[in-house]
Parts: sequence; structure tokens; C-alpha cells
Amino acid sequence: MVNARGYIEGGGDSKELHTRCREGFRRLLEKCGFSGRMPRLVACGGRGATFDDFSTAQAHAGDGDYVAMLVDSEEPVADIEETWRHLKSRDGWEQPDGAVNEQVLLMTTCMETWIASDRQTLQEHFGSCLQDNALPSLTNMESRPREAIQDALIRATQKCKNAYTKGRKSFEIVGKLNPAVLRQHLPSFVRCERVLDEKL
Repeated sequence: MVNARGYIEGGGDSKELHTRCREGFRRLLEKCGFSGRMPRLVACGGRGATFDDFSTAQAHAGDGDYVAMLVDSEEPVADIEETWRHLKSRDGWEQPDGAVNEQVLLMTTCMETWIASDRQTLQEHFGSCLQDNALPSLTNMESRPREAIQDALIRATQKCKNAYTKGRKSFEIVGKLNPAVLRQHLPSFVRCERVLDEKL
């Protein structure tokens, strides 16, 4: 069995949120069919901390280990297979020695893009208070600015008692997402599944 670890952007500085972040993504990966070969998930908090933790793990990885980093792309990606080129251009991050594009899994442009793409799950989670018409069109979701996606989710749920906020509530929704729906709208999600299927 492959020794696999996934370093996730998210969870802030709170131990409780780190737990909820790991749990949300674990549930989603299980729905994707990775039960029994799940990577050890590590919620890292901020974006820079995720890169640092990944880089340290990569430097100490043994032969046959798979170390991955799941981060927001922050901006639309020119070529979803050229992940390090995007991160170099966007963040100035240097590709660690021995690292390859398949070790970077991008949420394009952000985690909220995944959430906003699954309207059925949003409806089930928020109920009749959800304002569907405030959500963006499902066409070319990965080309939309992250601020626009995040603002749309906040507007669409502003009349709900459990209105959308980043953190605890967002990770709860991640765990409820339907991979089949995400595959329809998000090429980067399809890539994430494909890469993990090859590596795990």
C-alpha cells in the first residue's frame, strides 16, 4: 500500500477547524471511491503554511511515497495539468526538488467553486431560504473569480439562519458534495480524481 499524505489549505489556526477540514475532505474522497486507500489528510491552515508543510514532507519522502498538496488556484488556470507553472506565476512558489505536477491538486479557483457547483446539495443543506438566482451560472465555473463565487454564496444564503461562512459550515458542506455533479462542471476536480486514482 502506498504511503500517501495530502496537505490541505484550510482550517485556519483552530484545532477544531483543522479536524472539520480533514473530516469534510475525507467524506468527499470516500464518495469518490477512495475508501481503503485514503491518504493521510493534514489540514494546514493558511496557503503559505500548506506549501511549507508540503515542501518539508516532499524533502523527506521515501521511494514510492506520494505527497500531495490540495490548494485553491486563487485565479483561473491556463493549463490545469501545469500546476507548478501556475503556482510559480501566481505565488512565486518554486517547485521543490523531485516534485511533479501530479502532486498539486487545485481547487479552481477556490473551494467555494466546488460548493457552488452542487446546487442539489446546497438546496438540501440550506432549504427553502436558499436564493438560487444569486448563484452564478454553472457554465465555465472554473473561470470565475474566487471573490465572485464567495460573494454569491453569501448572498444566496443571507436569509438563512445557517448562512454560508468559511470554516466550520463550509467544511460540513464539502463532506456532503456529490462527486458526480462536480465532475460535470469542474475539469480540475476531474483531474484531482484521476491523479489520486493513479497514485493511491
